Amino acid sequence: MGYRETAEEDDHETMSLRCEKPNPKTSPLPPSKRRTARWSDIWLKNTTPLKNMIFAMQLASPNPKSTHRTLIPNWANIDRTSVLSDEILLKILAKLPESQRKPSSVVCKRWLNLHGRLVRSIKILDWNFLQSGRLISRFPNLNQVDLLSGSLIPDQNSGISLSCRMLSVHTGSGFSPNQRVLESNLLPAEVVDRGLDGLASGCPNLRKLVVIGASELGLLSVAEECPTLQELELHKCSDNVLRGIAACENLQVLKLVANVDVLYSSVVSDIGLTILAQGCTRLVKLELWGCEGSYDGIKAIGQCCQMLEELTFCDHRMDGGWLAALPYCENLKTLRFQSCKRIETVPVPDEYLSACPALERLHLEKCQLRDKKIVRALFMVCRPAKEIVFKNCWGLENDMFRLASTCRRVKLLSLEGCSVLTTEGLESVILAWKGLECLRVASCKNLKDKEISPALSTLFSTLKELQWRPDTKSLLPSRINGTTIGKKGSRFFRKTRDLKMLFDDQNPLLEFIHR
Repeated sequence: MGYRETAEEDDHETMSLRCEKPNPKTSPLPPSKRRTARWSDIWLKNTTPLKNMIFAMQLASPNPKSTHRTLIPNWANIDRTSVLSDEILLKILAKLPESQRKPSSVVCKRWLNLHGRLVRSIKILDWNFLQSGRLISRFPNLNQVDLLSGSLIPDQNSGISLSCRMLSVHTGSGFSPNQRVLESNLLPAEVVDRGLDGLASGCPNLRKLVVIGASELGLLSVAEECPTLQELELHKCSDNVLRGIAACENLQVLKLVANVDVLYSSVVSDIGLTILAQGCTRLVKLELWGCEGSYDGIKAIGQCCQMLEELTFCDHRMDGGWLAALPYCENLKTLRFQSCKRIETVPVPDEYLSACPALERLHLEKCQLRDKKIVRALFMVCRPAKEIVFKNCWGLENDMFRLASTCRRVKLLSLEGCSVLTTEGLESVILAWKGLECLRVASCKNLKDKEISPALSTLFSTLKELQWRPDTKSLLPSRINGTTIGKKGSRFFRKTRDLKMLFDDQNPLLEFIHR
């Protein structure tokens, strides 16, 4: 009772939780039955301290409205991509077109590193970039690397640039026509091998490689570290270097450049071709530039590389009789000759010639076709061809072109830059091809529209595709049709008095020009 009375008499405006002890003299209860005061009783009876504490907590807590007002202006200055993971940001950057990926890499260091992870193909211009290890750290996911330009030592003091379709290099003025320009400008083989070793260890997923001046050891390191290598372009290769290529079991596309006039020289013979054939049995496409060889080397390729579908010869130095080995390539579908001064040196007797069973396309570009016996042997080997292309070939006259009538399955014929061939020679061949569906003629100046016979005109009307542009000058009227070009000039210079007016000293136009 005393506890309750004392609590009721306390001033309600105080924040003290203090209470008076009960008086044992005035309390009617004995000491054994009296109970001590509890904190719950004090809180329930005196709620003022509780209310004050809640009010203090509200003052200390931030206002949600004021927080909303202060955070929104600062959100514009925050990098919103920082909350994204690298994987998500890589997917976003991968959706950008190639023209916008490079500008986006300069946004910040993180984007620069992510851009390097997206790059798959690169062309090295400075060998130190590879040798220092910056290439691997900057672009860790490369699968196509071109080391051709980076392997050259340019002459910085020279303003002479020597360019070809494969490369461009600065060279000095003191060279002769018999000198190999790149022989002294190439990096040593040891330096190239060290670079290949570092590249192979850093890019195990490499699929395409272009290199010049490497040795057998450098290519062996690439073959061991890069099992997925599928395409290789090797310049200045030799028979010994091909031993390293033979270790590339999954190689499918190979381009060998042995000898290039004026630039460099090396030798690939039947020995190297045999080593190549026994090692790279999965080849699908093979290009031989400036390579030597004979019947034995081509036969080994045909017997070992049974998946070979495309074979290209460029400026080859093959010995006589090698054409007879082409039928060993049973699955060969495309045969190309580029910049060949001669297709064959010695004509092969007809009894030794057989056709390539699966051949579909025969392409000849910038080749000299001057020997009838050799050209006849070529068409006999390519009898099953369905597509024949002549582009800027010398010596393709009427008698030479009539030899193509041996091919009876031709569906497409393309002639470009064959200036000696006439309409009569063309008609005598294509009228015999009953399955011809497509004809393309461009820049053949001796093919005249007025010489087209009714039979040839009827054939043109039945073709599925016809491109007839034998003379490029005839395209001018059709291109300027509907324009004012060629009309004002004819009217202006129609009379001689107009010409005199132009060159008259009193002409105000001349006076304005002199001023």
